Amino acid sequence: MNSLERIKAAISFAPVDRTPAVPQLFGHAAALASVALGDYLRDGGLLARCQIEALEHYGHDVVFAFMDLCVETEAVGSILRYRDNQYPDVASYVLAPSSSVSALAVPDPTVAGRMPELLRAAGILRRELDDTVLVAGCVAGPMTLTTQLLGIETALYLAADDPVRFEKILDFSASVAIRYGTAQIEAGVHLPIVFDPSASPAVVPPQFFRELLLPRLQRVFASFRQAGALANWLNIAGPTETTLPYYPEAGADIANFDYYVEPQRAQQLLPHICLDGNLKSLLFVEASPDEVTAAASRLVAAFADRGGFLLSSGCEIPPEAKPENIAAMVAACRGG
Repeated sequence: MNSLERIKAAISFAPVDRTPAVPQLFGHAAALASVALGDYLRDGGLLARCQIEALEHYGHDVVFAFMDLCVETEAVGSILRYRDNQYPDVASYVLAPSSSVSALAVPDPTVAGRMPELLRAAGILRRELDDTVLVAGCVAGPMTLTTQLLGIETALYLAADDPVRFEKILDFSASVAIRYGTAQIEAGVHLPIVFDPSASPAVVPPQFFRELLLPRLQRVFASFRQAGALANWLNIAGPTETTLPYYPEAGADIANFDYYVEPQRAQQLLPHICLDGNLKSLLFVEASPDEVTAAASRLVAAFADRGGFLLSSGCEIPPEAKPENIAAMVAACRGG
């Protein structure tokens, strides 16, 4: 059973030879290769090489065609602030509080910003790995892109003060996700993960998620499925216990859950959805390999009878994580 077959089996609750190891390795792949993060985030060929080298080093089951959550807002027109060894942030948002989203165009992923480099990375990864390892792309979810177009504080005020305008921006953001994610599928990814950290209950209440975000996520996932995605994967970190029950309605086949949610509770809330999680990301920076092994082994055991599980972190493993801790997590999937 190769890595892709293992993950496909887990998604469908079929038997697996071992628990799939899915560490969320993004910028860490650059750190492992002693490559400046700023270069990794702007060069699709370099990103692909670092992801493959990390795969060869750790022996996990997925590679990520993912730069950061500012790719889309930059492609739309926001100005970013880059640093050598940190992720970029937005220096100037493309949407002012009083401006209209109708002035913006959904970017063409083949020419806009860093999107073409990400598509190049996706193509290289799929050509090199074919159908042996899951090649995952990534898009910013509708709420996250909306906050990246306006700024999070402005976006939340707008949602309260001018809900009609806010929903138009959400619709625009969903359209960006659909076009970018579809382009990633066409470039070679097996599926694009929808990362939507701003949709967390730590940011917006469950009613907001149900009424405003759920319909947009449904549109995004329906489009990805139609475009040929292997599965739909929703990744929202934080205390998501109150919103996890909406994931099946959204169209998700894989649901990320963070350390805030106990494994048994996640299983109760989503009995028929493949779950991935929920090791604390800072564990990979602060703990010892033995502590990582113990935590990972407990999770593997918690899902041994159920199946439908990918061992992962609750959110990104930090770039500065200790390699021996990631190796310990992967080894726990093999029972050692």
